[in-house]
Amino acid sequence: MKKRTTWWAAALVAGLATLGAARAGAQGVHVALLPATQDVATDAEFTLELWVTEAGSGFNGFDAVVSYDPADLTFLPTSPTSLQEGSYMTGACGSTFPLFHAAGDSLAITDVLLCSGVSLPGPGQIYKLRFKAASVPRATQVRIRSIQFYDAGLFVNPAFPSDATIYIGMAVGVPPGANAALHLAAAPNPFHGAVGLTIDAPAAGLQSLTVRDVAGRTVRHLDSAVYPAGTRRASWDGRDDLGRAAPAGLYWLALRAGTQTATRLVTRLP
Repeated sequence: MKKRTTWWAAALVAGLATLGAARAGAQGVHVALLPATQDVATDAEFTLELWVTEAGSGFNGFDAVVSYDPADLTFLPTSPTSLQEGSYMTGACGSTFPLFHAAGDSLAITDVLLCSGVSLPGPGQIYKLRFKAASVPRATQVRIRSIQFYDAGLFVNPAFPSDATIYIGMAVGVPPGANAALHLAAAPNPFHGAVGLTIDAPAAGLQSLTVRDVAGRTVRHLDSAVYPAGTRRASWDGRDDLGRAAPAGLYWLALRAGTQTATRLVTRLP
């Protein structure tokens, strides 16, 4: 990790202040590989994104090791590798220090903001990785083997990582022989107060709509009823089942109709 371009003493004082505030709130950093589950065709290329998923302790850099099974997935580096940096990092500071190394079944990632006084609370995309799937159907995982966040040279703890599962050529959630798919759209996204949902169902029947956090916990049961085929609209007001405002961060909207499922990732802003 490269030092920030400020006087060390000033950075240390700022870092101690930030660290003290983080400990007082006991927030830590929630980080996940997204989408948490993804269906891909055999031999298909796809992207996983590393996200800080909700507001928490501030940070200005991180070290991570991401692992995968090379029998299932082939990593596809970009050129230059700095293009793998996440928009949350590059958008916060015009000067960053990225390092990347791929070896065997693991990817070592470092990215640090070099702008004085910049500290990120989340949520946001901090890195992105591209893979090619195997030529035979299987399920596999991409894991955050380790991750450490920093702020002004000091550790930011704890970190709460979540991994991703990839279904290769398995058509999870789609009934055999289906000619039409279930669709779920959300706008605006990101959103502040409420997000509008558009649902397109190919057949009449029971539909259930829930909101889940990135760890898979159900936050809100929006509805469960029998609906006709076609398009309908719904909304989520950003509150949980107890009527409390959900924290800013990433949420999965999950729709189930018969044997089909559809999901949409949305970002709730502070």
